[in-house]
Amino acid sequence: MKVGFVSLGCSKNLIDTEIVIGHFKKHNYEIVNNPEKADIIIINTCGFIESAKEEAINTILEMAEYKKKKCKYLIVIGCLVQRYYKELKKALPEVDLFIKIDEYDYLWEKIEKLIKENIVEESKTNTSNKITEIRPLPMPRCEEFLDRVITTGENFAYLKIGEGCSNRCTYCAIPYIRGPFVSRKMEDIIEEAKMLVKKGIREIIVIAQDTTKYGIDIYGEPKLPELLQKISEIPEVKWIRFLYSYPEGVSDKLIEVVKNNEKICKYFDIPIQHISNRMLKMMNRKTSKEEIEELLAKIRKEIPNVVLRTSLMVGFPGETEQDFKELYEFVQNAKFDKLGTFMYSKEEGTPASRMQNQINGNTKRSRYNKIMKIQQKISNENLQNKIEQEVEVLIENKTFDGKYFVGRTKQDVPDIDGLIYIKNNDKELMNQFVTAKIVDVKEYDLIGKLI
Repeated sequence: MKVGFVSLGCSKNLIDTEIVIGHFKKHNYEIVNNPEKADIIIINTCGFIESAKEEAINTILEMAEYKKKKCKYLIVIGCLVQRYYKELKKALPEVDLFIKIDEYDYLWEKIEKLIKENIVEESKTNTSNKITEIRPLPMPRCEEFLDRVITTGENFAYLKIGEGCSNRCTYCAIPYIRGPFVSRKMEDIIEEAKMLVKKGIREIIVIAQDTTKYGIDIYGEPKLPELLQKISEIPEVKWIRFLYSYPEGVSDKLIEVVKNNEKICKYFDIPIQHISNRMLKMMNRKTSKEEIEELLAKIRKEIPNVVLRTSLMVGFPGETEQDFKELYEFVQNAKFDKLGTFMYSKEEGTPASRMQNQINGNTKRSRYNKIMKIQQKISNENLQNKIEQEVEVLIENKTFDGKYFVGRTKQDVPDIDGLIYIKNNDKELMNQFVTAKIVDVKEYDLIGKLI
């Protein structure tokens, strides 16, 4: 049978999808990219915010149309299922099987049961059908070694070091969906990193909801610096980066490891959400404006060429014009290299959803636009300052007309940050690391020249 996959949401979700693909390949199913050719379609959903939920429902309905053609089974897994299992079963009879996150240990067993039961039904009318017994192969638990089929290309892969979140920000549903933060054993993570490089991966992107919490639950102290150091000791690893480090967890030890280890990208992704102390307290964030400003100054002092990225939220309940003004002025002065902004989404079950003074949509949109407009100017200024610099580039693609190679520098996360375009000089550079001089800037991207 042929199986097609749709993975929605974050890179952590993508890893779960890659594990499921791995299970099907082990059992000799054929993986296809075209849903028209699939006997089984599996959708891994996101249920984090309203727009993600809408996308997931629309995707399920779209994929359900293929059941009128070749598709026999439509299976839906992931965060949306964990959050709305009963409602989805009632509302979407087109789906043959829903699997919640807390059922992942039995995911393969459930899928196998669905298929075998259908084979039994078919065999009643066709005695020539043979039922093949396959032993159940449960999904690995979080702390175990994860064997997966990499879907992100030849060069980079995500490496999940923990599951869930214990921060309990008042706006966030993740602890209710994924549970508290649980670290994986370090030896299993290292084993998986070695498996990735055997597949040809050169860039390891370490992820968790908050990577700085890694190790506290099983080792009694934060272990991210030690983990990054151990990954760097794998000879084939070229670049290492880690994403989503909450400001209160960025220690001097972590800054030192990033500063001194050549393989670790000089890049900090530090989601701060706001800068007004009143807003930070209402969000149940663990830092203050003063601590955030001190941390940013410290990182820039210790690592002069560091790239700083953050994410912000506008329109949180009770956010006043003064709170927003404070945030706007902070963005102007902080001059982040990369910045993403989100409009607050009211999520049922979270403390923020019950707060008074919910902000209307027009105000949220206006504040979002103002932040993004000033950041666009800052980003362009930061990129202009890079002209004439020499950078290491990983070439990953070509433009449609073939005139330019397309790559990333150490300062750019795939699918999130900008790209660098280098004129094609008829050399074969695909999937190679090259050195280029930056000669121009186009919006969020760079133009480079081979050296």
